[in-house]
Amino acid sequence: MQPTLTGFDHQRVEVAEDVFLHTAVGGSGPPVVLLHGFPQTHLMWRHVAADLAVDHTVICPDLRGYGDSDKPAEKDADTYSKRTMAHDIVALAKNLGHDRFALAGHDRGALVAFRAGLDHPGAITHLACLDVLPTLDMWEALNGTAAAVGFHLYLMAQPPGLPEQMITASADAFFGHFLDVWALDPKAVPGEVRAAYLRACRAAVPSIVADYRASAGIDVEHDLADRAAGSLLTMPVAVLQQDWGAALGYEAAALWGAWAGDLRHSTVSCGHFMAEEAPADIAAALRELLER
Repeated sequence: MQPTLTGFDHQRVEVAEDVFLHTAVGGSGPPVVLLHGFPQTHLMWRHVAADLAVDHTVICPDLRGYGDSDKPAEKDADTYSKRTMAHDIVALAKNLGHDRFALAGHDRGALVAFRAGLDHPGAITHLACLDVLPTLDMWEALNGTAAAVGFHLYLMAQPPGLPEQMITASADAFFGHFLDVWALDPKAVPGEVRAAYLRACRAAVPSIVADYRASAGIDVEHDLADRAAGSLLTMPVAVLQQDWGAALGYEAAALWGAWAGDLRHSTVSCGHFMAEEAPADIAAALRELLER
């Protein structure tokens, strides 16, 4: 049986012309939108969402191109830019009746959340980014042999054709690799959830690659423009990361501090899939952010 967020209503919400996002909505109270990472779907929030739904309206979409959301063809560089995907999320919340909302994202979802915070400051009350660097900083930080951990970034940055063909030929092995090596606690992603992630990724190779390709192109351009303009995240920001910054030769808190005036940066003792490996810690950190 397909795993689901228990007690949540599942619906498809239009966010752009002919683009609908599969969305789980539960609870009541101030709205919080939770964005998943790679290679996951909204299911990664199943523990944290249940906690927050006690006193918040919790909205968990599958991102454009992922899970059961629509996967428009990559017509141009902007189709899967984080700017476009951020607009999706603001439109999603508005169509559910929320002009302002708190936003938390993990991995790819954190990049969308970051862009939403810069592009739509009037809509985002609080912002949390989990285990990622802003796109521009990530590319600048990766170098030498340390960059081997991001081999998939370079593969999916290539022009259309080869990366899609290579990944499709061995999709379960490719996506399963990250589920295996990025988790400190393999039991945090049980078999039925793992199977759901692999099934979703297997059906979304072109759009997932397009998302990553955008991050090697147009997303960098957008970040460069904001850096040159001195743009800052104006809402309270929480960044939660594994303790991996020093190992890769840079200080993550300092990189994030250049983008956020009201920042609290902390590390979590777990693997990359922190909302599944340490859900109580993540829920507590998000509640602390929401009280700021």
